Amino acid sequence: MRRLDFILSKSFTIDDSMSESEQPILEVRDLRQFFPIQEGLLRRVIGYVKAVNGVSFTINQGETLGLVGESGCGKSTLGRAILRLYESTEGEVIFHHQDRQLSVLDLDRPGMRQVRANMQMIFQDPFASLNERMTVLDNVIEPLVCNGIGSRQEQEATAERLLIQVGLRKEHLRRYPHSFSGGQRQRIGIARALSIEPKFVVADEPVFALDVSVQAQILNLMKELQAQLGLSYLFISHDMAVVENISNRIAVMYLGQIVEMGTRDQVFTAPQHPYTRKLIEAVPQPDPVAKRHTFPRLEGEILSPVHALGSGPARVELLDAGDGHLYAAH
Repeated sequence: MRRLDFILSKSFTIDDSMSESEQPILEVRDLRQFFPIQEGLLRRVIGYVKAVNGVSFTINQGETLGLVGESGCGKSTLGRAILRLYESTEGEVIFHHQDRQLSVLDLDRPGMRQVRANMQMIFQDPFASLNERMTVLDNVIEPLVCNGIGSRQEQEATAERLLIQVGLRKEHLRRYPHSFSGGQRQRIGIARALSIEPKFVVADEPVFALDVSVQAQILNLMKELQAQLGLSYLFISHDMAVVENISNRIAVMYLGQIVEMGTRDQVFTAPQHPYTRKLIEAVPQPDPVAKRHTFPRLEGEILSPVHALGSGPARVELLDAGDGHLYAAH
């Protein structure tokens, strides 16, 4: 048993049945995010970094989809593109809200404000995501202020309730972020993301900079909040052990494309793609007696997401291994 598994098993467990509904809350259809490569004084475009290249998936209400892959594969770019923090090159993002289907990439500014009240993000770096010049109170209520929700008194009451809900104390509201540890700062970031009561949250490497025991605390907190509030998560991580412990389903991303997707048990017990197998094999195993996953060695050139004009990898075709377990032909 991995150390993170052990810590989590003593407090909170998750199973694939925790997904509350088969009703979708988010659909991503053939999403692409390309960044131009320019050179010379005239900034001539000579190629593109295809950071996200034809990604499609659905997230159901109350579900956690874990998005996993090595650094640089396009995970965080995908999360930001879904929230339209980047203007996508092509594709569709459909958000289901109050019996309506909103095309996120086509909305005007008032429409995006409505959507962002229901779609929020927990950022990767707890030391960079909070404004050091603002108190914890002002950081937490910033989304409420930006959206004109409630009076100042109501905003403060919301912040106090949320801080207690994430395991901090109301007296922390008047302090500044620099006086908190990394784990405490991430709790504040979670409180801020939940302040306007979203239904869907993109969690971008939320435990990346934390030690294992604090990781477990944050993961348990996120699960508890999901159960209480009916949240749906896109949980982004490069750590297979973390993703295994929080996800109902898992999507494996490589060079901007999904190469495998299935339930947690499908992906971990019967991985189909060589890249998925290597990610599982790379998970640290502190028990010297425990049997490790071993798979054949991968050989060949390391590919790049950088492509000249008119070139690039073909779109992957996903095959069905059964029961919705999809994988790319290889």
